[in-house]
Amino acid sequence: MVTTQVISLIRFFSMNFTVSVIIPAYNVETFIATAVQSAVIQPEVTEVIVVDDGSTDSTKIIVTELQQGNPKIKIFQHEGGKNKGRSATRNLGIAKAQSNYIAFLDADDYYVANRFTHDKKVFAKNLDCDGVYNAVGFHFYRDANANELKKLKLSTISKILDPKDFFEAIVASKYGYLHLNGIVVKKTVFDVIGVLNESLVVAEDSEIIFKMALKCQMYPSVLDEPVAKRGIHDANIFTAEALYKIYNIKLYEELLYWSYRNAISVKNKDLLLKWLWFFKFRDGRSLLNHIGYWGRLGYKSPQFFLSSLGIKYFPIVRLRKNIFSFLYSNKTT
Repeated sequence: MVTTQVISLIRFFSMNFTVSVIIPAYNVETFIATAVQSAVIQPEVTEVIVVDDGSTDSTKIIVTELQQGNPKIKIFQHEGGKNKGRSATRNLGIAKAQSNYIAFLDADDYYVANRFTHDKKVFAKNLDCDGVYNAVGFHFYRDANANELKKLKLSTISKILDPKDFFEAIVASKYGYLHLNGIVVKKTVFDVIGVLNESLVVAEDSEIIFKMALKCQMYPSVLDEPVAKRGIHDANIFTAEALYKIYNIKLYEELLYWSYRNAISVKNKDLLLKWLWFFKFRDGRSLLNHIGYWGRLGYKSPQFFLSSLGIKYFPIVRLRKNIFSFLYSNKTT
């Protein structure tokens, strides 16, 4: 009798697990060589695609030098050498990728040894697996303060999750956070969910992970130790809190529109609206302002506006206990 383990082993040794690593690069001359070399040495990686996003430093020169004698390394630019941002840059990499699986790596980060070894096992074991997620650690290129050392240890999920529960867990950050460096997906995933949202200046990585969680079967891989490390230095964009505050709201708006176009369950659309409400309506603006905002959402997505959720989250309904407090008073006459 053939056991499940034997079947998994057969799949493991017969599957064509080839990985394209996509590295968006903009003015990262200090870090790019480390990133590229950490990807090239992984045996599963058949190509390292560096997309230069209009760098004005020596980034392109360094990658071109690394290319010499190493056919795995490929470098691309936007037409005219323009700077188009992280989403457009990753999307160009996706379009150029030739392997069956895609992974991402930021240009100031790096992979550790055996980055994809366990991922292949997870794909071999689970026939319905579209993608896997892993823990990502941190490497300080500058002095770290006590708070950073305490907080920046591991980006991971602390609980083994069934794929059907994955979105609910990550949208609420119930068990931690993930980073795109720890994700590997079949290339065909992007035919299902689309590519990265080029209207998002930041948080585009969170949006694409949420889309994967909503439409794909995502399985855990290595969660207790890092498969990659994020470089922490003075120019990190994730320290720009004001920018993230603006685009966190836009992230949930864009996901809402996308969800109504892609037949996402009512339960998960409800979760999206819950968090959109949390980020948008905690700013204390007037009821009239909130209603105007809701009208603009409905204009962009009539399906939402006319749905039961559109009514449930309509500002007057949502704020009814504050507006009509006298109706909810516990006082007795």
